[in-house]
Amino acid sequence: MLNTLRNRFEQGYRTTKYPKEKIELWKRYRGRPQIQDASPAGMARACAEACPQDAIDSEKRVIDMGRCVFCGECEDRSQGTFVAFTQDFEIAVSEKEHLITDGAIPDLAAHARQHFKKLFGRSLQLRQVSAAGCNACEADLNVLATPFFDLARFGINFVASPRHADGIVVTGPISRNMKTALLETYAAVPDPKVVIAVGSCTLTGGPFRGSPEITEGLDSLLPVDLFIPGCPPHPLTNLHALLTFFK
Repeated sequence: MLNTLRNRFEQGYRTTKYPKEKIELWKRYRGRPQIQDASPAGMARACAEACPQDAIDSEKRVIDMGRCVFCGECEDRSQGTFVAFTQDFEIAVSEKEHLITDGAIPDLAAHARQHFKKLFGRSLQLRQVSAAGCNACEADLNVLATPFFDLARFGINFVASPRHADGIVVTGPISRNMKTALLETYAAVPDPKVVIAVGSCTLTGGPFRGSPEITEGLDSLLPVDLFIPGCPPHPLTNLHALLTFFK
């Protein structure tokens, strides 16, 4: 007992003060992409051709964050003259079309479902479904339970049973073998319920887009309330999305 108290005294308070205090991530972090207006058309086409996810429209000069895996190839190819990734991790949206951007993203708080805030504002219980994910998105959701993020202090928890949940958080490309399990989990959640799509695989199929073995977008199966892009999304991206949309 004394060792525990001494360790607690030595460690101090480790929980982040976010969202009360802004966090600046390491400079290598790739967050919200910003299209540079002054870049030449040839560079835009070169970046679009180099994109492994076909996420860049060089004519409209926009990038689809739902497809983007934030590999940085476009930024490296253009040396930041066409696409530059900022350190802004607050990139979740409530409408899928908002993922297609030149860098401007609507304020999530302004698009939050107000009836959700009324229903779940002080307590939100979620069931996570890994629909053939690689465990990257899953790991960055699990880390929200650690002392640094301490998601439970906001009244948000992940639960074991969908019957105890207010909604589901889906990760992975939703393989053919996981489709039935996902739909049955969704059906087991009592109404009213929410659906949260996390990661490029769930949003658009990710690197597996085009494969007959996966579903290209959770929204083709279920009504999605919140889209969180990334590969994987940073834990702070997930935290910001949950707090802004529901609290």
